[in-house]
Amino acid sequence: MSTRKQHTVIDSPYGPLTLVAADGILCGLYMTDQRHRPAEETFGVRDERPFGAAIDQLSGYFQGELTTFDVPLTLIGTPFQQSVWALLRQIPYGETRTYGALAEALGKPQASRAVGLANGKNPVGVIVPCHRVVGSNGDLTGYGGGIERKRRLLDFERGAALF
Repeated sequence: MSTRKQHTVIDSPYGPLTLVAADGILCGLYMTDQRHRPAEETFGVRDERPFGAAIDQLSGYFQGELTTFDVPLTLIGTPFQQSVWALLRQIPYGETRTYGALAEALGKPQASRAVGLANGKNPVGVIVPCHRVVGSNGDLTGYGGGIERKRRLLDFERGAALF
């Protein structure tokens, strides 16, 4: 049985966001110029219908009214990536964790680089908050959407002026 893919593009304070669904469930949220962004032709037909809840929750987030997402997701990745992405969803709004702390939480303290690679392959940015992961000294390191977007997202969540 084949997977039916659909996508739409919405505006955000961080530029256009492409939302992708597989069989009606959100499986991708990509920024423009994002590293590891799949080819456009893999996004399926343009159709906004499966994205109502995701669009509403993203709107609430960008308005500062929503701090936790509960939209259904289909995250496609290796078991290790899945475990990292599950931990990302546990990082509270406005807080950060280091790659090393996530590796420790997985019981693999030497795996901070692997955690970083999995973090970078997160297919659903913002909702799975990979922007909340920082280097061991708190520095902003690697973000598929660019360091400036990461800084802006973290500042926004911490209540700093967005614009």
